[in-house]
Amino acid sequence: MNYKFPADFWWGSAISGPQTEGTVDGDGKGKSIWDHWYEESPELFFDQVGPGETSDVYNRYKEDIALMKQTGHNSLRTSIQWSRLIPDGSGEVNPEAVAFYNAYIDELIANDIEPFLNLYHFDMPLALQEKGGWESKEVVEAYVAYARKCFELFGDRVNKWFTNNEPIVPVEGGYLYKFHYPSIVDMKKAVQVAYHESLASAKAIQAYHEMNLGGQIGIVLNLTPSYPRDENDPEDVKAAKLADAFFNRSFLDPALRGEFPEDLVELLKELDYLPEYTAEELEIIKNNTVDLLGINYYQPRRIKKKESTERLSDKPMPDDYFDNYIWPERKMNPYRGWEIYEKGIYDCLINVRDNYGNIPCFISENGMGVEGEGRFINADGMIEDDYRIEFLKDHLSYVHKAIEEGCNVKGYHMWTCMDNWSWTNAYKNRYGFVSVDLDNNKKRTIKKSGHWFKEVADNNGF
Repeated sequence: MNYKFPADFWWGSAISGPQTEGTVDGDGKGKSIWDHWYEESPELFFDQVGPGETSDVYNRYKEDIALMKQTGHNSLRTSIQWSRLIPDGSGEVNPEAVAFYNAYIDELIANDIEPFLNLYHFDMPLALQEKGGWESKEVVEAYVAYARKCFELFGDRVNKWFTNNEPIVPVEGGYLYKFHYPSIVDMKKAVQVAYHESLASAKAIQAYHEMNLGGQIGIVLNLTPSYPRDENDPEDVKAAKLADAFFNRSFLDPALRGEFPEDLVELLKELDYLPEYTAEELEIIKNNTVDLLGINYYQPRRIKKKESTERLSDKPMPDDYFDNYIWPERKMNPYRGWEIYEKGIYDCLINVRDNYGNIPCFISENGMGVEGEGRFINADGMIEDDYRIEFLKDHLSYVHKAIEEGCNVKGYHMWTCMDNWSWTNAYKNRYGFVSVDLDNNKKRTIKKSGHWFKEVADNNGF
């Protein structure tokens, strides 16, 4: 079967500032919550590798952009680090950061790689976390000022902007399941954080459109389609719908429709967990929806009605309303503990087509993390990651099917360009088209999948 993609399809990958840039003496960067958490609890990070290490793109961006070119990129998403650009989160701009991001953007453009810039990728400046982070209205305003500054500095060359990457993750990680800082369990605070992220996003969209820069601004959401165990059991179906409300529609609906899901609002009302909000804020959210949606897809959710009596907290939690279910036919990525279900990517796209006005969208992340890839190195020193090529083919064939069925899909970005630092997992699982050898001065080598992806991009299909 031959898969041909639309003309001008975006082929590339996604990375983030905090996961690739590193910290360098004299770079003027302020601390983010990740720098702080690592200083406080290095034992939580795999092999105790912290965010100061990462892949050193700050010094090696020219080399890395050349490798992107060699692996077929015509576009790349990365993020600006708020604490690099504005070290205290508000106030003075760091001139070193402006020089770095200008050079980085210009180098991408010189290599015919369109920069897609995201404003927030889990990396709250520490000075603002001390004021409450996303729990605080003051921080929402600081974020909007930061967004405006980015548009002023870089909006003459960057035409694709994103307000936030996976905004549900700071909610889940920071305020429900303890895998991001501040690592607390408090659903009421989680709801306030989620609301403020949506408000901040809408306000940044409003600011961008007011500036008439001529580009597009969107958001990147990780969508995990919720499948009920038994489609004929109303309780399983209801549980799956609620899981979908908590983890998908909580951000999809405000970003694309300008309103919050009714079933979720009803439930939060019953719990007395509605966030603090004003009518004026709801108007801003209503009137400032996205131009473009990035979809990160990795895995599905399998849901059944609540059968277990065990609770994660003595206070309400999303998990009080459903149980996770292991689908007997599933196939797994054993390294990440995630189910591989290619059709999920198609189901996400069809949902956007049918329920969200078929807004222009693209796959902004999809990928496979594998531990110990060194065992697949051949005599020429290249990692033969055929499993990644198979993963890509299987997902791209479903993206192609969605396009054939009228979904407005503009591109496909793999996570990620080069092996990079991944929060508390550090370098445990590798995702890149390019390997980074931590024991050998971070030497870069293109993997088999990177060469394969270049052919796909050159042929606009496979």
